Amino acid sequence: MHDRSYNRVDDHPRNSNYENDINYTLEMCRWILKPIGIWSYVYSRTSKLEKVTSIALLIACFSCLFFIIVPSSHYIFFVEKNVQTKVKLLGPVGFCVSSAIKYCYLGQKGAIFGRCIKHVEKDWKTVDSRSDRTIMLKHASISRNLITLCAVFLYSGGMSYHTVMQFLSKERTKRNSTIRPLTYPGYDAFLDTQSSPSYEIVFCIHCLSAMVMYSVTTAAYSLAAICVTHICGQIQIQISRLKNLVEKRQGKDSRRITLANIVRDHVEILRLSKNVEEALREICLTQIVESTLIICLLEYYCLVEWQNSDVIAIATYFMLLISFIFNILIFCYIGEVLSEQCSQIGPAAYDIEWYNLPAKKAYGLVLLSAISLYPPKITAGKIFELSLNTFGAVLKSSVIYLNLLRTVTNW
Repeated sequence: MHDRSYNRVDDHPRNSNYENDINYTLEMCRWILKPIGIWSYVYSRTSKLEKVTSIALLIACFSCLFFIIVPSSHYIFFVEKNVQTKVKLLGPVGFCVSSAIKYCYLGQKGAIFGRCIKHVEKDWKTVDSRSDRTIMLKHASISRNLITLCAVFLYSGGMSYHTVMQFLSKERTKRNSTIRPLTYPGYDAFLDTQSSPSYEIVFCIHCLSAMVMYSVTTAAYSLAAICVTHICGQIQIQISRLKNLVEKRQGKDSRRITLANIVRDHVEILRLSKNVEEALREICLTQIVESTLIICLLEYYCLVEWQNSDVIAIATYFMLLISFIFNILIFCYIGEVLSEQCSQIGPAAYDIEWYNLPAKKAYGLVLLSAISLYPPKITAGKIFELSLNTFGAVLKSSVIYLNLLRTVTNW
């Protein structure tokens, strides 16, 4: 069903700084989405050249991912016989597969993400209070900080695995120095990867593929963080307006505050929350499954390398482990904050001096209180709710699978 709320366009935006504010909010997301060709799918106001460039980038990025998935999967299941070697390769190849799945969902859900971004832009254009704009800027800053932390953890740990560890780990130094390392095996049946320039080409493609994988994961985080923190900012604005509604503060901002406007804006917030949940549910399900398995495998790798006394490998795997734990924590924390913030409208409506309002106006607060009893939630495929309890369940499951893995590999 078409959403009529997005047809309302303000000819005269009330926020004179809306362009700078929108750019500040979406800047980091745009930096991440453009190199992987997704930005033109989630942002409608792009040129034809940008759309053609996005198609070319999509083809190139998917080619890099399948350059790893196809040969490495064949090697794991049909060539390699050692169980521990298979398990060691299963983690990075599995992460590549899950990144490809999330990449597909990002492109498929581009229209829904686009509606969310339009909603964010509309809110920035229509904000006319200095205090409301300050609240929105504060939450935009929080989203930028979350995106930065996620990117730093992922890129530092991931690129260390693809570069530093391959050349400096003890396993490599024990081998003949003429054997040049590659992160992913399975190419010997097609070309001689030890000779130049084949080795350099394959190694560079592996590094580019790693950048694509971590960019896809960071892109999902950035879209979720921007939308959810924006919703939280709007909720705080509505709570502030409820207080001003009763206190009857004088000023041009307070005279426009009515209960009808508060209820209307609250409905808009719930509509945005629904779109965000619809856009993220499949990506979140993939992220939950991926994190549970990858964290389990990284714990196993750390234990194996601890036994081998390989300091470089231990440091790299531990950095990756912290990265995945932190990132799934951020996803679950975002879901927890969304539900918690949206449920605050009811208590806020009760805490104000509603008994000083006219009877008919006070009755309208009942609607806000009733709606707040059922706050919006971000789910993983409509199966799990993203919350701190889900984060604990992911960690517990990873430890259970770790014990099972140790038994299967006889380690």
